[in-house]
Amino acid sequence: MYHIILTQSNTFLIGDIAKLLGIIMNGLFEFISSIGIETGAIGLSIILFTLVVKMLMFPMTIKQQKFSKISAVMNPEIQAIQAKYKGKSDQDSMMRMQAETKAVYEKYGTSPTGGCLQLLIQLPILYALFRVINNIPAYVASVKTVFMNIVTPLMAENDFMGKISSFAEAHNMSMEKYDFSQANYVIDLLYKFTDTEWGELITQFPDLTTVITENLERINNMNNFLGINLAEAPGFALTPALLIPILSGVTQWISTKLMTANQPINDNGEENSMAASMKMMNNFMPLMSAFFCITMPSGLGIYWVSTSTFMILQQIVLNMYFNRMDMEDLIMKNLEKANKKRAKKGLPPQKVSNVAKQTVRNIENAEQIREEQKKRIEETHNKIKESTEYYNKSAAKPGSLAAKANMVQQYNERTEKRKK
Repeated sequence: MYHIILTQSNTFLIGDIAKLLGIIMNGLFEFISSIGIETGAIGLSIILFTLVVKMLMFPMTIKQQKFSKISAVMNPEIQAIQAKYKGKSDQDSMMRMQAETKAVYEKYGTSPTGGCLQLLIQLPILYALFRVINNIPAYVASVKTVFMNIVTPLMAENDFMGKISSFAEAHNMSMEKYDFSQANYVIDLLYKFTDTEWGELITQFPDLTTVITENLERINNMNNFLGINLAEAPGFALTPALLIPILSGVTQWISTKLMTANQPINDNGEENSMAASMKMMNNFMPLMSAFFCITMPSGLGIYWVSTSTFMILQQIVLNMYFNRMDMEDLIMKNLEKANKKRAKKGLPPQKVSNVAKQTVRNIENAEQIREEQKKRIEETHNKIKESTEYYNKSAAKPGSLAAKANMVQQYNERTEKRKK
């Protein structure tokens, strides 16, 4: 089984997730094949695979959406705190702002990382998905078997390594980096072949024409989806494959609009600038998606289109659900859940929030004390200055006997005034 591992991802965490997703992908392909569907089997498997993965990730999506809804309620309070300390960069002000902000998040039973955490969890899953979709034969046994029917006799041919080198260089798979004495690397290469390159391969190995042609027909049937070869990139030619990048861009744009429809709106200038940047990125990403789908195999494009389509349907349902939900109930449930977690740690409800508020009070009291000390020092300096000016108002030369006599006289006058 060692050779099977070669073309699968061995990246930390991502490789393990990809193998798990590969089991799902393989099961879906076997199911489709069992009901007699071979033409377009890979395309249908990708669509069903995307649906299953989106359903598995649905709980994380709900949590992310809840955080967005609660953020819409918290945002005015966070903005007020930011406005309160705007322009203040001293340590005390920064500490107070952090403590007050933390108190707001804990009041609603959430944290600043509530939305980011869900995205961080999803990232390795998305990378693993890309790996599986980009290399179907490594994870789907039936597809691998068809390729092996070609690879096994191909590798037994004379001067195989020399003839295969030109194909490898055309796909940036150098002979130094990839060991084509291993069948799986040869499968990786063949999976990227266009119809033209398959024709060139037959020309290079004429004795295998029948074997390659028979198995290539099965490969094309599996890769053919609505007249589109999923192994080839659509390019800019006016073919049915060009619909994939167009649909990818359109569906992602609609999905983004639905996701940002209920996002919190910020009032201050800095946040408006950030919102404008996010809006520009949201409009730019669909264009990037369309470009990638033009230059990459159509199978990946089918995955992107399927993902965006399921996200649209999912977001419509979630928007309807959250729009009917009472925000107070949502916040109370979220707070109750946070309090249960604290209870398991032996902490009473909102204890952390009280500590945060007490921290704010302590910082404010410390600043008040410093302000009073500063005021007393200023008063002392003013009295010294006043006294000095009083004793030096005489025209006598400072330090002379006359000046000293005047200081004694002025002192006596001030003493007599106090007695009266």
